[in-house]
Formats: sequence, C-alpha cells, structure tokens
Amino acid sequence: MVSLGLTLVMLAFVVRLLQVQAVDADVYAAKAEKNRYFTHTLAAERGRITDRGGVELAASVDAYDITADPTLFTPKEMKTKDAPEQAAALLAPILDKDVSELTRKLKKSNTRYVLLARRQTPQVWKQIKDLRGALAEKAGIDPGSPNVLAGVLADPSSKRVYPNHDLAAGILGWVNADGEGGGGLERQLDKQLAGEDGKIRYAQSGGRQVPTAGSTETPAVPGSDVELTIDRDIQWAAQNAITEQVEKSKADRGYVIVQDSRTGEVLAMANAPGFDPNDLSKANGAALGNAALQDAFEPGSTAKVMSMAAVLEENVATPGTHVTVPNRLHRGDRLFQDDIDHPTWHLTLNGVLAKSSNIGTILATGQLGKTQQEANKVLYSYLRKFGLGKETGLGFPGETSGILAPAAKWSTSQQFTIPFGQGVSINAMQATSVYSTIANGGVRVEPTLVRGTKGPDGRFTPAPKPKKTRVVSEKTAKTVSQMLESVVDDEEGTGTKARIPGYRVAGKTGTANRVDPATGRYKGYTSSFAGFAPADKPRVTVYCAIQNATKGSYFGGQICGPIYKEVMEFALKTLQVPPTGSGPARLPVTFEP
Repeated sequence: MVSLGLTLVMLAFVVRLLQVQAVDADVYAAKAEKNRYFTHTLAAERGRITDRGGVELAASVDAYDITADPTLFTPKEMKTKDAPEQAAALLAPILDKDVSELTRKLKKSNTRYVLLARRQTPQVWKQIKDLRGALAEKAGIDPGSPNVLAGVLADPSSKRVYPNHDLAAGILGWVNADGEGGGGLERQLDKQLAGEDGKIRYAQSGGRQVPTAGSTETPAVPGSDVELTIDRDIQWAAQNAITEQVEKSKADRGYVIVQDSRTGEVLAMANAPGFDPNDLSKANGAALGNAALQDAFEPGSTAKVMSMAAVLEENVATPGTHVTVPNRLHRGDRLFQDDIDHPTWHLTLNGVLAKSSNIGTILATGQLGKTQQEANKVLYSYLRKFGLGKETGLGFPGETSGILAPAAKWSTSQQFTIPFGQGVSINAMQATSVYSTIANGGVRVEPTLVRGTKGPDGRFTPAPKPKKTRVVSEKTAKTVSQMLESVVDDEEGTGTKARIPGYRVAGKTGTANRVDPATGRYKGYTSSFAGFAPADKPRVTVYCAIQNATKGSYFGGQICGPIYKEVMEFALKTLQVPPTGSGPARLPVTFEP
C-alpha cells in the first residue's frame, strides 16, 4: 500500500512536470519573460528654437518621469497593508499631486509600471531619492519599518523651458503634458522638433536593472533645431511698446509686426496681453494663441493704400488729380462723411490719402469702371493680389484668412465702404504685407517666420524660398510711397506723430469701427498705423493695431503713431540702416479751385 501510494504521488509529479515543461512550457516562459524584462521608451530630446542670431527662445532641459512598480507595494512585499497610502502621502507634496490619485495608481494590479508624474526637475527626483534613502536606513535599523518608497523609480526625460518667459510666446506656443506641441510653432513644427523616440529593454529585479543580464537599446534620434527670422531685441522692443500702450489705453488687446520689406522675413510679432508658456496655469485663456494672426478685424483707413494703388495702376488718376470733397456724400442707401465735419475740401488725390478722406476715396475708386459694378470687380482683383481673403503663407495654426466677399456679393453699402477699409476683414500680418508690397516696388513676398532647420547631424537646411507675386508696377509703388510720405511729413497729414528725425517715413493711419467678437455688433474702434522706412530706400515695415481703446484717444495716428515711431527707430538702429540722404517728394495736398 505504501509502495502504491508513493507510486501514485510520483506519477502525479511526473504528469505535472510534463504539463509544465512540455505542454505549457511556452506560456510559462512568456510569463517569466514578461515579469523579468522591462521595456521603456527613451524620449528624444526636443530641438531648440532660436532667433535669427542663435539666441535660445525655447529649449529642453534634463527632467525625470517619476514611475513606480505596483507589485512592490503589495502587503506580501511590504509586510504592511497600507504601503500605497503611506507612499502616496509622502509623494503628494513633492509631486504636487492628489494623495488619492497616487494611491489608486500604486494599487494597480496586473502591471509593473505606472506613471506618477511627468517631466519633474532633477531637484524633485533628488528629494525623492533622499527620502527613499532615509527610509531604507531606518528599515535597516528597525526591520518593522518598511521602505514604502522602494518601488518608486525614475526615467530620464526632458522638460521644455522658455528662458525669455513671455517674449514671443504667441509665436512659439507651448508643449503640452504629453511632450507634444500644443500651440504656435511648437505645434506647427512638432514633427521636426520632436525627433524619434527610442526603446530600451532590460532585465530587472526589485525594480532595478540587472547589469549582468544584458539589454537591447534603440537610441532616440534628437529633434531638429529651428532658426526663426525673429530678432530677439526687436521683438522685445515691439512687445514692450505695445504692452505699455494697451495698458495705458485700457484696451482689449494690441499687436505689432515688424517685417523686412525686401525679404518678407518677420523680425517681430508681438501681442498684448501675452502669456508665459513656462506656466500656463497662470495664463489668461483669452491671451493664449497669436492674436496678430488669429484676429480678423476691419482695417479702416490703412486699407486706402490699396485703393490708391488700384487707381494709379489703372491710370484713371494721378497724385495731382483734383478731387472736390463735399462734407457729405450720398451713395446707395447711405450718407457718407469723413471723420470730421469740414467745408468742401479741394484736394489732390495725394491730399485725399494725406487727410484720410473717406469721401475722396469713394470718389476716386468710382473711376475704376464705367459702372459701380465694374469698379467693384477691378478693386476686388487688386485686394486679392495684395493678399486679402486668403492665408498669408505662414501656415500658422489657427491663422485666419479674413473676410473678403466676391465683388458680385458686395452689399449696397459695402461697395462704398470697402474702398476705405470697412466691410472687409483682415489679420495684422496681411495688413503688414500690403505695406511691404508697396515698399518692395510692388512685389508681394510671402512672409516667413522660419529661416531654416539644423538636424542632429549639424547640417543646416534653409527654408524654402518664399513665393513672389507682382501686384502693381514699380512706378505705381514708388508713387504710392511718395503719397504715404505726405501722411507723415505734411502738416495736414494725419500721421505726424510717426516722424523719425533723419529718415523719410511713409505711413498711414487708421481708425475703424470695430466689431465686438462677443456680440457681433459694432463697439469701439480698431486704431492702427502702418508704414515703412526709409521711404526712399525701404528696409523695414511696421504695423501696429490696438483693439477697443477705452481711455484717452482712440485715433490711430495718436496712439499707434508713437508706437510705430518707437519700434521703427529701434529696428533701424538694430539693423544699422543709414539715415536718409535726400528730402521727401512733398506732393501737393490741396489745389486752388
């Protein structure tokens, strides 16, 4: 009986061994492999974003993803039932996380890896390591005191930082919690900046790598560095100027764009109010994004430069053409007027632009066709050539194309308001590009924000050359430029506050009725100033706009003219543009009837 019993026991062992080692061998091997080996992602280092001079605007610094192995927090492993709760209570103030959330993660079953916090600074990880070491030392002295942080680990990672804080934040955007571009160029160029993550697989025991067991690694490929066209110093000057004026005017917001008139490169694009991408929790939601590209607004009188260019290009008038401007003008279903009541003005076409007469502009553009409908079609074609109603070419996330209805759909009032910048919407970059087109001899160069990229191999790849389009002739552009000088140089002009000693300045003021985004009704004004310098040899274009100024003046020449002057002076000095050597054209503004 004993022999029979032993035989049956041995038979049971043999059967079980056959099942484990032969029938289910692969299953058990797979389980062992799964428990023994860890596979982790090696995060690629995100590429830098620099200004045109190589100054860092966005960079990545060392950081750690704080992780844990839940199997090391079980009662069996820790000899205590509340190890997850104890660990969570210790980690919560260090990681700034909720205790219950950490406890839930540490109690997860069927996994040996949980992420507790992303992209923590080296100081945070050192604090956890020091605390873990202290607990280990205590456990060595008192075996009844377990090291509840023994299963807390860290994976090397990186954290995005913006050393200049809010400078150019609207352009740069930010990186979200998952390490992906969440806005701005960080989002637009995410693929180039992110690089390719790698992987590492290694044997582990007790939450630590077994050095003798070997490992396999696919290295991460760093992202490319991106060099912008932005000049950090000019960006600072523009941002400082617009921020001060928005606060002084108690306005909703404002923007300033500085562009190289010849190449289309954007030297600055500043928004106020702004935000610090290092800490989005403190940012105003309305200030996120890039309002200079995402806001659509009616430009007002700064758009008259396109109407004048069309009139000159079609040879229906010259700068000296006489335009008699009454105090009121009846057209369609409306009675039009200028910004101020006046007796009948006897202006030249140049004077119409210098004094920013709406009535004079309506009369001039009415000559573009034998009928008003024909004139509308001609003006519409020029507005499209100047870039209205379509994207600028930057490809920026959330950029608006503005609103320009086809000429056939212009309402009775639009066909008379669009010539002076009402009934049509643009963004600030489109407005800047219009003036750069005139400054560049009538050729529109698509604006650019990126000069090129530098790959992990150190090789620099220039950005594709921007598209160029002839809009008006060089002769027309030069004439319009001279007319724009009258706006600033002539005592009867509306832009005298934009004068810069030693330089010939071409510019135009704008004060437009503003559509309130919240109600869709007109409320307040869009105040603006646009221009370029030196007028005789253009190098820099500056555009400024302020939305809904509620304190002090709201006229574009009064609140944006000084900003234009301040930013333009700084840009000319920074770029070492020599002073003008000749005097302005001084075209006549009025005529004797």
